[in-house]
Amino acid sequence: MQPATYILASARNGTLYIGVTSNLVKRAWEHRSSLGGGFTARYRVAQLVWYELHGNMESAILREKRLKKWDRAWKLRLIEERNPNWCDLWEEILGSPGFPPSRE
Repeated sequence: MQPATYILASARNGTLYIGVTSNLVKRAWEHRSSLGGGFTARYRVAQLVWYELHGNMESAILREKRLKKWDRAWKLRLIEERNPNWCDLWEEILGSPGFPPSRE
């Protein structure tokens, strides 16, 4: 279990989604595969553009809640500090434990 806070985008400067998970690879795969429907499937928000790993779930959840309250401009700056070209970070996380995702 590796808690993470993450941001997905539909495209550069597009629709954003902020989430939290204990398994980033599995969760990103679910978004990419449009499993479960919902907001990310409806708006085609599946590109992982930012993530942050945490030592425990409580800190990841707290970070998620804080990020959701930020102005959009602040969120865009956060993404561009680490990922100025808005590359999909999916390939970067593939070496993480838990891939391929199981159907747990």
